[in-house]
Amino acid sequence: MLAKFIHFITRTENRISVSSSVLAIISGLLFGLIIMIITNPLESIPAFFTIIFSGFTDIGRVLEIATPIILTGLSVGFAFKTGLFNIGAAGQLMVGAIAAIYVGVEWTFLPSSIHWLIALLAAGVAGAFWGAIPGFLKAYRNVHEVVATIMMNYIGLYFVSYMVEYRLYDLENARSLTVKESAIIPYYGLDKLFGRGDVNFGFIISLISVLIIFIILSKTTFGYQLKAVGYNKDASKYAGINEKNGIVLAMVISGLLAGLAGATIFLTGVSGRHLETTEVLVSEGFDGIPVALIGLSHPFGILFSALFIGLLEQGGFYMQGFNFAPEIIDIITSSIIYFSALVILFKGFIVKLYKKNNMKDVKG
Repeated sequence: MLAKFIHFITRTENRISVSSSVLAIISGLLFGLIIMIITNPLESIPAFFTIIFSGFTDIGRVLEIATPIILTGLSVGFAFKTGLFNIGAAGQLMVGAIAAIYVGVEWTFLPSSIHWLIALLAAGVAGAFWGAIPGFLKAYRNVHEVVATIMMNYIGLYFVSYMVEYRLYDLENARSLTVKESAIIPYYGLDKLFGRGDVNFGFIISLISVLIIFIILSKTTFGYQLKAVGYNKDASKYAGINEKNGIVLAMVISGLLAGLAGATIFLTGVSGRHLETTEVLVSEGFDGIPVALIGLSHPFGILFSALFIGLLEQGGFYMQGFNFAPEIIDIITSSIIYFSALVILFKGFIVKLYKKNNMKDVKG
């Protein structure tokens, strides 16, 4: 009986949590629709539905967009689950990216079969190192991780700009050098399977990462200890858990995931991007924050919320056939991001409504 009751409570909480995320998404979409109606009433409705549904006709491109966002969402969400606020995924992503590009350009002595894999691992290690610094400061110097990670974002940004300009600069195109073909993440037939879009093995890596993080958090003693440190550092210490190591390891894993995201962006072929010297943080690093919030920091929730953001962004591409400025998709995405920050507020509202309805049922 007790086990059934616990199962029921857990299921109810999950239902409430999902409802709050869905409500946040709907609120953001409706706000964006209102803006569209104000700016162009005649075309607002068809353009809005184009944004929502047209991405389904180009799944390959959606998966390409979603791949790094899944990883940065996992990075932020994993830190959230362990009681830490990693706002530095953007910096960790960029440091991972420059490590991947450096290996992809300079390490031509590597066998071609493993060149991309070493570049990918270098990105993960660089991101982990960049995440370990604020983790160490938090654990041993009690420096708040939000402040430390934000500062590390800009240190990473200027470090990457320096590396591009003085070591990896393509003078002809004013950007970072293009990685060697052997350093490009292979496709393994995914580009043909999903048609359009530059879908490569990076997407599979993101799915594997989702599964690994889920297992760590839900099925291992290590994951339980990390969450325990996040819930109550003092109680964890009393229970014999090394809370300092837990904090550092949580940030290391979080940074590793963000670093891998950097590799999946810049170790690509057809639509491969390059680092510029414009000193601007890569947007995918910040996209991980709302994705983690919408997904309630659950690995599978993060996966689906990242795919949803990918659908919206690709839908914005097809919306260009209407008389709307391209920036309208940024307004809609930003609205969802803004409302995602209110997930906790929505959750509280739904809990109150749920309790009120239950009280009515009991009285009835």
